[in-house]
Amino acid sequence: MIAGFPLAFGAPVILFGLLALPVIWWLLRLTPPRPQAEPFAPLAILARVLKAEETPSRSPWWLTALRLLIAALVILALAEPVLNPRDRALSSNGPLALIVDNGWATAPDWQARTEAAETLIDEAGDLDIPVSIVFTANRRHDATPTTVERARDQLNAARPQPLRPDRSAAVSALIAALGQTRPGTVAFVSDGVATEDAGLALSRLSELQPSAIRIIGSADTRALALTGADNGAENLSATVSRLDTAAAENFDLIASDSKGRNIASGEVRFEAGAAEGTGTISAPFEIRNDIARLDVAGFETAGSAHLLDDSFRRRRVALISGEAADIAQPLLSPLYYINRALSPYADLIEAGNDEMAASVPKLLEQSPAVIVLSDIGTLPADVSRELEQWVERGGTLIRFAGPRLAAAPADDRLLPVLLRKGERELGGALSWIEPQPLADYPATGPFAGLPTPRDITVQRQVLAEPSADLAARTWASLADGTPLVTAADRGAGRVVLFHVTAEAGWSNLPISGHFVDMLRRVVQLSRAVSGGGEAGSGILPPWRLLDANAALLPASGDAKPLDLTGGSAMRAGPDNPPGLYGGEDGFVALNLFAPGDELAPVNIPEFEAPVTRSAIAGDSAVDFRPWLFAAALIALIADTLIVLLLNGAFRRRNLKPLSAASAIVFAAGLSLTLLAAPGSPRAQDAQPGDADLLESLDRTRLAYVITGDDDADNISKLGLDSLSRYLFSRTALEPGTAIGLDIETAPLSLYPLIYWPMSEDADIPSAGAISRIDAYMKSGGTVLFDTRDRIVDLGGGSSALTVRLQQILASLDIPPLEPVPADHVLTKSFFLLDTFPGRYSDGPLWVEATPQSGDPAERPARSGDGVSSILITGNDMAAAWAVDDQGFPIFSTVPADPWQREYAFRAGVNIVMYMLTGNYKADQVHIPALLERLGQ
Repeated sequence: MIAGFPLAFGAPVILFGLLALPVIWWLLRLTPPRPQAEPFAPLAILARVLKAEETPSRSPWWLTALRLLIAALVILALAEPVLNPRDRALSSNGPLALIVDNGWATAPDWQARTEAAETLIDEAGDLDIPVSIVFTANRRHDATPTTVERARDQLNAARPQPLRPDRSAAVSALIAALGQTRPGTVAFVSDGVATEDAGLALSRLSELQPSAIRIIGSADTRALALTGADNGAENLSATVSRLDTAAAENFDLIASDSKGRNIASGEVRFEAGAAEGTGTISAPFEIRNDIARLDVAGFETAGSAHLLDDSFRRRRVALISGEAADIAQPLLSPLYYINRALSPYADLIEAGNDEMAASVPKLLEQSPAVIVLSDIGTLPADVSRELEQWVERGGTLIRFAGPRLAAAPADDRLLPVLLRKGERELGGALSWIEPQPLADYPATGPFAGLPTPRDITVQRQVLAEPSADLAARTWASLADGTPLVTAADRGAGRVVLFHVTAEAGWSNLPISGHFVDMLRRVVQLSRAVSGGGEAGSGILPPWRLLDANAALLPASGDAKPLDLTGGSAMRAGPDNPPGLYGGEDGFVALNLFAPGDELAPVNIPEFEAPVTRSAIAGDSAVDFRPWLFAAALIALIADTLIVLLLNGAFRRRNLKPLSAASAIVFAAGLSLTLLAAPGSPRAQDAQPGDADLLESLDRTRLAYVITGDDDADNISKLGLDSLSRYLFSRTALEPGTAIGLDIETAPLSLYPLIYWPMSEDADIPSAGAISRIDAYMKSGGTVLFDTRDRIVDLGGGSSALTVRLQQILASLDIPPLEPVPADHVLTKSFFLLDTFPGRYSDGPLWVEATPQSGDPAERPARSGDGVSSILITGNDMAAAWAVDDQGFPIFSTVPADPWQREYAFRAGVNIVMYMLTGNYKADQVHIPALLERLGQ
């Protein structure tokens, strides 16, 4: 490498060839161009008298310089110059130990990270040393030293996870796998974000006694984490932490609803040097109630997304009254005004039974966030105990005064303050001369910011006993200083008391619009209580989970139910990835970061072995050979044209025979230039899968989806191969062997039919794979889904395979379906059939519903050449087709009918012919109608 310049030569010895350029100059100067021939008869006479000695003509200096340039370009190209060459510094003293972070922060540049890791693996292959590879965010680690090919497969199969790295577990697995083997190089591809175990885990690498350590990280790590959100009285605020604190930055904060639509936005501001910033979304209460998630624009990671659950949404409020409602006089009902005030903003439920011991437990089972008690004095002991426990777990109890409460015991635990016996009323012993208005609200209370209404007066109230903390518990008071609304915290919840009734008997507050604002503020401060009345308890199944790119997908994989029975705050981890737990009726959001979490750069400890640090370069190395060869070729073409010009080849009489030759030379040069240019197929190495792609183009092949379940994939391979041989023997089609497809990357458009068996052990395809399948189906391809569970249907049980198919189809834009009609093209595309059996016989085959029309000749046109883009069966067709090497069936049919297997093969033939012929067969049925229309 040249000092101070990132340029290196793969074969620097060839550069000595540049020393020969002066010799080439001398030789070219002695070699004149060919003289121009002119037909002139007297030259034969003059030739006899010419002298034998002649002075040779010299080549023009600029032509000689051009040829020297050609030689120099060729020599430089053969020396293999490379800009930004890769640093090949692996130790050959032992295996390569490769630790790769694949947590949430690696999602944006995962491709570059895998390229950096693959470069290290390629270097290990050049040195012929084994590779031990671990991924810090994976649940399971296979760190056994293995071959370069297997290590590359492990790398290609790895994906970023929506989790924080567990570096301690990864390092422990690496140490256990290597045992007494001393690695040559330990390479750590880091995401740059610190974790609690990072320092201790990385320091343990010294136990391996490596010869060298390489730390590879991104040069510009812009990780951002949304650590908390609070739905306040006026706006929604979000707390965001960043990794790079150098400069002041602003980011857009996006709020979306449950359907993914952006409904509000705000801005997150960071001061220079600050690791934490706050963003605010100012929106009406109704819009904030619909917010389902928050995202920081430009950061598509699981850490920059924050899911919101029922605690941020519309509250469920239970209403209980101490008096029976008078249907004839609803305005006198104690719950009438509360109902009218809260119904636009909350889900209201009322006790269906006047018996408190029966109605309260039923209300608690519905998990209300707020319970309103209107003039209820003495509660049954069991009911009081249950309400106390509910409040301590996070519930909000709102009580209104009345004659019953005024006569109740003063030491009630479900009251925020100690009350005096009896009530204070206008004209009574503890009375005022005239009705009292409201005083200004405290600046630190929940009613702060509301205008103080001067037209609201109170004629009657219950009084609180004076105490040291009475002022702190007072949210609103009258002009004379007596409390109107008091509150006190009880565990995770609170108790709120309005010292007047909920109807207009003691005050005109309930019939004012201000009453609505006050109740909304109190309800907004409440939190949702989950678990069927057992807040903080219960076991909730995973419903929808975030992936590393912040996409919310149906739950799958190794996620376990969320256990809330412990009462402590749950943290996201391998067992419980971030997402939503519960179901459509109610769920709890589990986010990757909790309030108070902060991002910090990872601290690399000191090692005895030499440490090399480098950035993730990706494909920064530039090979100059194609450019130099292309320049030399262009210069050579220019030299040829100049020589032709000097020899008079472009005179008018010589133009015609030369035009064809010039065109050939130009076309050849242009082709070679394009092939030599970077990005051309011959300038790059062959891409993975090119050989399989070319092999798939030689003949028609059936394909199946590689599910990851080895048994299911083997059955699909054997079944489709047997069907291909049957097609070869019975039809004019000569298909090749079946191809297994990885729907994440495989070219789907090469195959007319893809067989997709359902498997319980297979992971749900990613959103990208589903999108590719959807595009394949819309562009004319057909997918045959086989749930293979008809035997379960026969037994009357439920099938997990059908559920798996429903999860896949939920993300596909599929048309209406119907069982194959009796007159469908499938029943006569080759054989005449009325059923489509597989290993099981009586399951229907579902196809795209045929548009109905009274006149067949007037049937509407369909896309895909009339071929259904989707087929669904549960008859396990591949198992019926599968035979072993001796030609014997592998699986028996149900029922055991020898003809059933033959009909299964015929069904497969009809399906394949239907795929390949399109609406040709259907048009044969309508030929009379078509001829009749043509005759008209």
